[in-house]
Parts: sequence; structure tokens; C-alpha cells
Amino acid sequence: MIAKYTEVEVLAAVPRLTAVRLSTFVDMQIVVPMRDGNRPVFGAIDVARMELLCDLAEQFELEEDGLGIIMSLIDQLHAVRQDFHALAAAVSSEPAETRRRIAANFRQGRSADED
Repeated sequence: MIAKYTEVEVLAAVPRLTAVRLSTFVDMQIVVPMRDGNRPVFGAIDVARMELLCDLAEQFELEEDGLGIIMSLIDQLHAVRQDFHALAAAVSSEPAETRRRIAANFRQGRSADED
């Protein structure tokens, strides 16, 4: 079961987060709450995102637009990482000769990128 946090619980869990900042993050869709009836609820990943957003806003003095760009890049990086893991799992299920050929092609492609 997924843990769900109300706005009040999120504000308590992330002390540096204000109600105004939370509303801004939601309005900008940097954090997208789930719905529980008519009220928004947040998952643990949302709480972690808001902690990171507060860190970035305070330590690097980033505005909302900059935060949105950085979170978009982080989301893209996570998607690429998931794709890479799925590809690695698919390759590992192939016969040894196929894996060797793929590895050789991969190394060759990387060395060509360095030139």
C-alpha cells in the first residue's frame, strides 16, 4: 500500500516547505498530487521531491522556473536510467555470443564518440 500524505502532513514532514511554496509547486506541476476524493494527497516520492526542491531553492537560490527545469532534467535522467536497466536485463537474457557481440559494438560506438 502506498503511503499518502495530506497537505498538513507534508508541511509537517518538510519543515522548510511553506503552504505558499507547496501551492506554487503544485500549480507549476513540479509536484503532482494524487486525489483522494476531493482532496489532494502526496506520496513518499512527492515528499522527497519537495525536500529536494527546498534544498535547491535555498542553497542555490533558484527561482520556480529554474526548479521546474532541474526537476524535468532529473525526471528525464530517471527515465533513461530505467530504460537502461530494462535494456541491460534484456541483453543479459540473450545467449553469450549475442552478449559478446553487443558488448563489442557498444565499446566500438563509445570509442567512435570519443574521436
